[in-house]
Amino acid sequence: MTSENMQSIVQKALSFQRISKDEALFLYKNADVGLLGAVADVINREKNQDLVVFNRNIHIEPTNICIYNCKFCSFSANHGRPSWIMSDDEICQLIEKIKDEVTEVHIVGGVYKEKSIYDYANLLKQIKVIAPNIHLKAFTAVELDYMSSKEDLTTAEGLNFLRQSGLDSIPGGGAEIFEPSVREQICGNKSTAKTWLSIHKTAHQLNIPSNATMLYGHVEQLEHRIDHLDQLRTLQDETQGFQAFIPLKFKNQHNQLDNIEETNIIDDFKTFAISRIYLDNIKNIKAYWPMLGKSISQLLLSFGVNDLDGTINDSTKIYSMAGAKEKNPAMSVEEISKLIIQANKIPKERDSLYNFI
Repeated sequence: MTSENMQSIVQKALSFQRISKDEALFLYKNADVGLLGAVADVINREKNQDLVVFNRNIHIEPTNICIYNCKFCSFSANHGRPSWIMSDDEICQLIEKIKDEVTEVHIVGGVYKEKSIYDYANLLKQIKVIAPNIHLKAFTAVELDYMSSKEDLTTAEGLNFLRQSGLDSIPGGGAEIFEPSVREQICGNKSTAKTWLSIHKTAHQLNIPSNATMLYGHVEQLEHRIDHLDQLRTLQDETQGFQAFIPLKFKNQHNQLDNIEETNIIDDFKTFAISRIYLDNIKNIKAYWPMLGKSISQLLLSFGVNDLDGTINDSTKIYSMAGAKEKNPAMSVEEISKLIIQANKIPKERDSLYNFI
């Protein structure tokens, strides 16, 4: 492709037409980061005006004991890291304390063989008794795959059972990179990409919304990132069930891929911009600020991002254990609003289904 091709692809994107995998890859490899940011910002403004959304949320990570041994993981109790298990009572006491401060509880953790789907369903029920109106976003597709198959339940049966117990939506974790050869290198023994996509498809068919993620910056190639985005776009065409897409940057501390240098900030900006340009059918692109840091997340508001996740309340260890800048991630509504206003955007609190509050 030539510079004329570049102009043609950019014009196509600015006309809000769908670009192809080859066109996206060409932009990734050849377009200036400033140009990509400008195009992504135009598309974002068309979809979301100048609004940047966030919610009041807390993360609960019941345990870091996990049957899997993913090479990128700094969270699990494998390789001599200290372990923890939160009891239902501890979790419920925490919910009791914060129930009037947050609108969403986000629950993910290690795949723990000692717990069954019935145990987790009971936890959801207990939380709903304490906080009936709180939104429960819980369990990655990898967790759902294990807990359902362990009890010989289909995905649909497992999801329906959890929904009846209080599940409202599912997060996007566990997607990593869909390319099988890469997945084999970094997390070969856990749920496949096909399984991840199937579980989210089933959730959408049951009217359970979900998010989607991509772990980038490790052993994958740019082609693999584009293919990942394409598979998400294809499923979204069919189901319209993804609420947001979150690129997750690989962090290299305290894991088995610590010999890999982390990708640079230019690549971060390009990845978010390309995601916004390519995923024309997913409205929200989220910057997960506990992983990226507040300053970079703020800059990304000019590269297609319209969602800054939430207040978090210093409740997640997953990225701080991997070397993220935010060691004790927490922001007040006032702080997150100020950060958005400084970027010449308009802060807007949302609920978990992207209704404005």
